[in-house]
Amino acid sequence: MKLYELKAIQKFPTTSEKLWDFIATPKNLTVITPPNMGFNTLSGDDSPMFAGQIIDYTITPLFGIRLHWVTEITHVEKGKYFVDEQRFGPYAFWHHKHFLKETDFGCEMIDVVHYKLPMGFLGHLAHPILVRPKLEEIFEFRHKKLIELFGEI
Repeated sequence: MKLYELKAIQKFPTTSEKLWDFIATPKNLTVITPPNMGFNTLSGDDSPMFAGQIIDYTITPLFGIRLHWVTEITHVEKGKYFVDEQRFGPYAFWHHKHFLKETDFGCEMIDVVHYKLPMGFLGHLAHPILVRPKLEEIFEFRHKKLIELFGEI
């Protein structure tokens, strides 16, 4: 089945250090996730991010259906990037890279998500109707929330 990609770029008038301190704190996932998603961390959010960290949470993305999701932080280079990968959850595959880069104006954040859907052909049919719009909604909420916190260029 198809491997999908979602890419988001955002620019902030702040340092990568300040932005890193926020995004590399797992408890802040709740802040940048839409409230209607019912995001609830069960474990793994009590320390700064490190490679090998397991984060266990529930999320209610569609139709009030609560899903259990476990991700592992597989790579971290402090202040520059980290990668989270789904270990158990709603996707057949989930690989999310977060990059920070100092620029003349402040900091640029780039997210690249590669994902595959379960259920074969049915997952493929659901992608443009349910899955992609929901992911775009989540990233748009996050975009607006981060502007509130760090400003916009």
